[in-house]
Amino acid sequence: MSTPISLAVVDDDPMVRAALGMMLGGSSGISVVAEAENGEEALRVVPASGADVVLMDIRMPVRDGLSATEELLRSHPDLKIIVLTTFDTDDMVLRALRTGAAGFLLKDTKPARLVEAIRTVAAGEPMLSPSVTAQLIAAVTRDDPGPGTDDRARAAREALAGLTERERDVADGVARGLSNAEVAAELFMGVPTVKTHVGRIFAKLGVENRVQVAILVHDAQA
Repeated sequence: MSTPISLAVVDDDPMVRAALGMMLGGSSGISVVAEAENGEEALRVVPASGADVVLMDIRMPVRDGLSATEELLRSHPDLKIIVLTTFDTDDMVLRALRTGAAGFLLKDTKPARLVEAIRTVAAGEPMLSPSVTAQLIAAVTRDDPGPGTDDRARAAREALAGLTERERDVADGVARGLSNAEVAAELFMGVPTVKTHVGRIFAKLGVENRVQVAILVHDAQA
């Protein structure tokens, strides 16, 4: 039997932590090794727990989940963090896009989907459903561009210029929230070929997940 995935749950609601612990702890291959009630506690508890994956709430007292995510990934870059969000605060969504979190899920995600997300992220793949990606991109495009937009657009266009035409087609599909299977169907490619292209895109753009690809594509169109 393979080694169980070690999971830490960070949420300020004790009932949510208990429910997640019971639900996920009973899932084959997942072991809840730590809990924290805010981002500050997570900075102490998570590294000591040896967790592979973290479920991180956004809104918490003392320290929010996004600043905790940034700090944890700065000191433990191999850690996989799934941010749980309700998408009700655009500024938090925009920060979440740039933290390097490996997954973004709604709090009402069904248990089976959550288990799938944890397993996928633990295996080194981002977990971003098309609907989640679409909402994130909508938040980006709605937001006031603010200062530095021209610089970001120029940098994004320069980065995307390093992609081949086919890689750019795949990147455009990713930016629209398409799954690998959907990109494959649209571009008449095999799913393994799309996965290969996505990996090359990540490497060339220096990004960690599909949302960061989407940010660059949309920045380039600004």
